Amino acid sequence: MNALLVICGLGVFSLIAEIANFKKWLMAIVMAGLAGAVVLVVLDFGTSTLHFSDMLLFNNFSLAFTGLIIITTIFWFWMANDYFKLQPHKTDRSALVLFTVAGAVIMASFNNMAMLFLGIEILSISLYVLAGSRKESLFSTEAAFKYFLMGSFATGFLLMGMTLTYGATGSFHITKIAEYVSAHGGELPGFFYAGVLLMLAGLAFKISAVPFHFWAPDVYEGSPTVITAFMSTVVKIAAIAAFYRIFSFCFSSVHTTWITPLQIIIVLTLVVANITAVYQNSVKRMLAYSSIGHVGYILLAFMSNDSGSAGTIFYYLSAYSVASITAFTALHVLESNNQNITIEYFNGLLKKNPLLAVGMTIALLSLAGIPPLPGFFGKYMVFALAIENGYTGLVILAIFTSLIGVYYYFRILIAIYFKEPLGEELAISTSLKLLIFLLIIFSIVIGIFPDSLINIIR
Repeated sequence: MNALLVICGLGVFSLIAEIANFKKWLMAIVMAGLAGAVVLVVLDFGTSTLHFSDMLLFNNFSLAFTGLIIITTIFWFWMANDYFKLQPHKTDRSALVLFTVAGAVIMASFNNMAMLFLGIEILSISLYVLAGSRKESLFSTEAAFKYFLMGSFATGFLLMGMTLTYGATGSFHITKIAEYVSAHGGELPGFFYAGVLLMLAGLAFKISAVPFHFWAPDVYEGSPTVITAFMSTVVKIAAIAAFYRIFSFCFSSVHTTWITPLQIIIVLTLVVANITAVYQNSVKRMLAYSSIGHVGYILLAFMSNDSGSAGTIFYYLSAYSVASITAFTALHVLESNNQNITIEYFNGLLKKNPLLAVGMTIALLSLAGIPPLPGFFGKYMVFALAIENGYTGLVILAIFTSLIGVYYYFRILIAIYFKEPLGEELAISTSLKLLIFLLIIFSIVIGIFPDSLINIIR
């Protein structure tokens, strides 16, 4: 809870920094504040506290995901430093990002459906503005408009599902709903099950699972690259944490209602996302479909719904976030004059900037699930958990789609190592060099010591 208060305080500070003439110190204060929030999360571990009339619950699950959200945000601010430096209204944009993070933390720790809705809206409204923040680009405006329209539509599904669930159980508190559903399993009205399925559809949009993914490629491509990186990491972590919390903690006793639709979603997500990614030449669009595909693997772990699924999902998201931030850092460096980066832009990157090439290589190999990188161990744990729970057929499909993923990731690697470079040597700042080096170290460490992350939630 203290971490959430710090993040909200940083957001308010960003708003007044323009008036108080603190702009030059803004990024340093934000980074220091986020680091302090991580310390507060660590100090709260091992506790379980309720806040705001039991509407927020901070236990090891929510604290672990909160910590992951904040650490990823620190890396993101580090990567996006020049994005803020070059903007005349950097205080407004940093405030929007910080309020998005606050919404993400609420989504990971809600104990009441009203707080889930509040967290989603705080996160989404800020993102609608950030997606369209590249005002000189029609693609950015289009991305914001599409995101707003489709996000509002999906929120309608979610709200209707909450309403029907409340009508059947008489409560918005997920613990009370879980108790009621468990005690009255055979007496629940039909509209309760309709509410569960509507909530499944609404949250599937937030995690961009197929067939609720249509917004993601266009929004990812049209938004500024740094905002795309933010959406594919911090926002995805929060959405998956919320998805897990509502269905695993609240609706687990009626899993027969939503397990079959979820299996269909997993199959479609794995097949459609990975096959479509093969045909993309825009790297941002390829990474968008890659991000959608990874949702399929995460849902495969979630469907197992046993004591090990939370730790497995947390580890997978940690590995995915580090790799994605690294990949988008390379993409951000290559991007110039707001051009859309195609695979050809990576031609000869090893000769132009070896550190950037190595960082991108490790990121792509991890996303592809190549050992001994953390992406491999994440997929291995997901597959092992699913087989243990009887979903061998889905695992076989996931392995085949993972091999398809190897193909389109290696298209970029071939360009990096075997194609002649376009242009002259590529220079990057010392700050970004340090960031890439640190991200490479993180990838190696969490690949060598996976249990250290899994045991955090346990």
